[in-house]
Amino acid sequence: MEAHTIKGFERYGTYQPKRTGILFIDPYNDFIHPDGKSYGRSKEVIEAVHLLDNMKKVISIARESGMKVFYVPHHHSEPNDYISWKYPTAVQLSTRDRQIFAKDSWGGTFHDDFQPEPNDIIIKEHWSQNGFMNTDLDHQLKQHDIDRVILIGMIANTCVEATGRMAMELGYHVTLVTNATAAYSWEHMHAAHELNGPTFAHAILKTEELVDILHGKTAIVNQ
Repeated sequence: MEAHTIKGFERYGTYQPKRTGILFIDPYNDFIHPDGKSYGRSKEVIEAVHLLDNMKKVISIARESGMKVFYVPHHHSEPNDYISWKYPTAVQLSTRDRQIFAKDSWGGTFHDDFQPEPNDIIIKEHWSQNGFMNTDLDHQLKQHDIDRVILIGMIANTCVEATGRMAMELGYHVTLVTNATAAYSWEHMHAAHELNGPTFAHAILKTEELVDILHGKTAIVNQ
């Protein structure tokens, strides 16, 4: 565990399951299934970090511990998206043109291994990268008395980072799980976790470190 995270736990203690939520960002087939439209761009990182296995571990320990799971999905693409927008980004236009996460499509469906359970919360769709913008995420977290969030899913340097930054700005304790997310390149992963992450996240962990903490195998002071 790196020094930044250790100091954070010394300062604020560790996780209280009833006050901690998992933000599960964009586990769509188009991102994380080998047949998905965007899988090829992240394939090397996804397979090297064992993304699906680690996301399963995080979701499993979260539910076992009594944590709430919040699905944070991207907007489902439709052919007429952004027609009346002044300044859609190149990424937004490309997503529309390629119909990534298309409405009512297999690619825009959550991966079979990550289907929501009855007690999970499905947040309203975000249009770009920030899971809080124009959605009910902040409201839902407050309704469930959540003040710590653990972020997993796709993509490390875009939706995960943007959502994590906003969570910090809104006063939440933020944890990134480096091998329960992926990106298009190792440079993007480095930027997300080594350069940018420490500027807003209180804890940056690997899946196995998070699991050990939640199982009580790692001693953290000031709990």
